[in-house]
Amino acid sequence: MVSCPRCATRVIWSSENPWRPFCSEHCKMMDLGAWASERYRIPAVEYDDINDGAEQNIPADGPALN
Repeated sequence: MVSCPRCATRVIWSSENPWRPFCSEHCKMMDLGAWASERYRIPAVEYDDINDGAEQNIPADGPALN
C-alpha cells in the first residue's frame, strides 16, 4: 500500500491500478496540472563561472545529490 501523492488516500501499488501511484485519474490530472502550471519546482544551482564551484568547495560537476 502507498499513499496517493495528491490526497493521501491509501492505494494498492499494482499493475491493476492504471493511475498508480495516484488513487484516481482525477488526482493524476490534478498533479499533472500542478507541474504544467509550474506550482512544483525543482531548485537549481546557478554558477557564474566554473571556478566559483572550486572557491566554494563544490565539485565542478555540481553538488552531490543525496
